[in-house]
Parts: sequence; C-alpha cells; structure tokens
Amino acid sequence: MSVIRVVALLTIALSMAGLASCQTTTSAGAIGAKRPQLMLVSSEQLDQMAAQSYNKLVADGNQKGTLNRDNAMLQRVRAVASRLEPQTGVFRSDAPNWKWEVNVLSSDELNAFCMPGGKIMFYAGLINQLHLTNDEIAIVMGHEISHALREHSREQISQAMAAQAAIGVGAALFGLDQGSADLAGAGYGALVATRFSRTDETEADRMGLELAARAGYDPRAGVTLWRKMIAANNGGRPPEFLSSHPADESRVRQIEALLPTVMPLYEAAHSRG
Repeated sequence: MSVIRVVALLTIALSMAGLASCQTTTSAGAIGAKRPQLMLVSSEQLDQMAAQSYNKLVADGNQKGTLNRDNAMLQRVRAVASRLEPQTGVFRSDAPNWKWEVNVLSSDELNAFCMPGGKIMFYAGLINQLHLTNDEIAIVMGHEISHALREHSREQISQAMAAQAAIGVGAALFGLDQGSADLAGAGYGALVATRFSRTDETEADRMGLELAARAGYDPRAGVTLWRKMIAANNGGRPPEFLSSHPADESRVRQIEALLPTVMPLYEAAHSRG
C-alpha cells in the first residue's frame, strides 16, 4: 500500500473527527475552558454505563475488603470533594446536583478518576506513596472532576466512532484491503487519537486548577504535585507527541503560567472564610 493512500485515509479520519457540533459542555470559567465538541452519543447513555461500572467496582471492593479500609483517608478525600463539588457550577449549572459519590480503594496504584455523572474513586497508593497534602489531593480531584464536566469520555467515544466510519469509507473508496485499512486505523490511534487525549488532559489540568482555587485550595500545589509525579515516574514516559498525556514538565510550566489567573480566586475564597 502506498504512503499516499494511508495519508488520504488519515485525512478523511481527521476531517470527520473535526466535524464538531457547535455545542460545548461547559462555560469558560476564568481559564477559558470552552470549545466546540463532537458528540455522537448521549450523556444519559454514558452516565448509565458509568454508574453500572462504578457500582461493580464498589461491589468488588467490598467483596475483596479493599474499599474504604482507611476511614481517616476516606474522610480526607470526601472533605475535599465536598468543597470542590459546589464549585463545579462555575463550569456547569447542573453539576452541583449530580449524584456525587466518593470512595477509596486500597491499592498501590497511583491513580484516581471521576466517571461521568460524578463517581469519584481514589487509590490509596496515590496518597500514600506521594504523601499528598490536602491541597494536592484537591488538584488531582479537580483534574478528574473536570474530565467529567467536559464529558471527555463521551467526546472520545464520538471521535473514535467518527474515525472508524471514515476509515471504512476511505477503504471502500480507494479499494484497499483489510490490512491496509487496519494500518490506517493504527496510524489514527498512534498519531491522531492521542492528540485529542492530550487536549483533554490539558483542559482538565486548567479547569481542575480553577476548581481547587475556588474551593480554597492552594493552586501552587499543582507544581509540587507534578514534581512528585516526575520523581515517581523516573523518566519512564513516552515522548509527548506519542503520549495520551502531556509531558510532566509541560504540565508544570502550564500550571505556573496559570497561577496569576487562579491565585486571586484562591485568595478570594480565603477572604470569605
């Protein structure tokens, strides 16, 4: 198969993935989190799937005895969440009324997530191994909540659906065999889809910083958090252009650049008591 044909298929995939509707899931906030998003599936579908997945994770954790074993840690995480959740209204008026749920799994994994609809899970390893302060927990949680506010999962599923359809159409138009179409799909996955994911991660970093600041958590903790992550990773990340996440140093620079915007929000939160 010629390189020209592969490029042509990727061009079609990019074109379809770029056909975003005029909708955006959030208001801009102070940091400007607003752009058109391609949405081919409904929020209700994703929320239902997320709730089912989260309930299974909770049930499995209960069965294995790994859910909420450390009550002090659980209360810390839930206290942070209780301050962040009301601030989500800055980006989405409906979000403070989501059916929020916050739990902690006993695992050494450095991980945390917020599923669509506000289902939060923290892994104890993230807090214990990085010795996170409450401010740093708020930065992580704000980031994960922001993925849910922007409905990044819904957007990425829509992008994948559009790309797959484009590749199938392109293969038919150019008379390519399945192997050629598979190669084009791999090219999309390696070079195109990761770009969307990095965009999502950058948005979540920016929004999460604002959420934390508005909740009265020091946004400068974003710098200390990612310094800890850099030390924990020991240089084991792939090059940024092939990664689904921005390079750690890039995140630090972005957070530092945003501090003049979000520090006044933090100071205002403290002045209100």
